[in-house]
Amino acid sequence: MDHNNILGTVLAGGKSQRFGEDKSQVKLDGKLLIDHILDEIINEFKEILIVSNNQINFKHSDKISMISDLKKDQGPLGGVLSAMKWVKESNKDYKWISTFPVDTPFFKKEILQNFLREINSDESKLFFIKSNNTRHNIFGIWSIDLMEKLEEDLNNGKRKVEQWANDIGVKVIEMKFLNEDPFFNINSKKDLEKAKKIKNDQLS
Repeated sequence: MDHNNILGTVLAGGKSQRFGEDKSQVKLDGKLLIDHILDEIINEFKEILIVSNNQINFKHSDKISMISDLKKDQGPLGGVLSAMKWVKESNKDYKWISTFPVDTPFFKKEILQNFLREINSDESKLFFIKSNNTRHNIFGIWSIDLMEKLEEDLNNGKRKVEQWANDIGVKVIEMKFLNEDPFFNINSKKDLEKAKKIKNDQLS
């Protein structure tokens, strides 16, 4: 799959209710959580779009733009639609968007590269990664062609990524990891402490 046809998109619009503050702005190993993912993907795409409903800090780059959700409280699907609308309204020529959560500091660019290599765009308009029997619904490749269907379904109250993806006919790309989970995500302060321990173990 041609990286030049894909907009990298970081979904940072969540309320972080369990964490108690905007997770994207929390530091791990001296670096903002959002910068952990940006550092891994910034050289993989022509442009990166951050979707966030807060004024947040992140690493400066001319390749990075930020927008808010078009409509609040629509969850990750709302963030995906906002990114698709931005592509259309900005007259960009991207055919796909590649989505990433803001809270997975152990994700590596090699996983993205392998994911894209495995995709046959004729097989589906939506692709997710699956590892260790878990489907990662935010690590996805979404065709811009899904925009109208997604907007219609959101207007009809659909919010759950898993169910919507199943209805669309998502294609799953399986990967295996023997060591620590690169998709470990930080939802709570306890998770942050666990991530710090993992980082320390990696350094020792």
